[in-house]
Amino acid sequence: MVPARVPISRPAASAFRTAHRPTAYGGAKYSLFVRTVVTKRYTKDHEVVAFDDSTMKGTVHITNYAQSSLGDVVFVELPTEGTKVAQGDQIGAVESVKAASDIYAPVSGVIDEVNSKLADQPSLLNKSPEDQGWLCRIKLTDAAEIGKLMDEKAYKTHCES
Repeated sequence: MVPARVPISRPAASAFRTAHRPTAYGGAKYSLFVRTVVTKRYTKDHEVVAFDDSTMKGTVHITNYAQSSLGDVVFVELPTEGTKVAQGDQIGAVESVKAASDIYAPVSGVIDEVNSKLADQPSLLNKSPEDQGWLCRIKLTDAAEIGKLMDEKAYKTHCES
């Protein structure tokens, strides 16, 4: 049986009342929420794009699988901000002690930002490939291209084959 009243601590009750206090316009203090969806999709060339639908920007990384295959990264060539790219265009390169590999645009758009830290610290691609080792941000021209890329499950299957 569920109790009719559940005790709540004074600090929690106070925070609830403060957050839900009506304002001059009649709504609760924190009544407006913006929902942002970030979708990760993968390419067969081992790039990953994290697409934020609120900004229409995709942050491009190499996958953990790619960085482990490359070995210790010693140099990263990045695209120039403002460059227009089409899906599949070469946008840079990664050189390691084992090999060199081209980086391709997973989506079409305009290069909005590049990770300048990689010029001095290319090893960020090994240490944190899908976080601090991001390559660039692309302002998408066609969000439908995201749906044509692989989800995580399909990418894992691709890597195993």
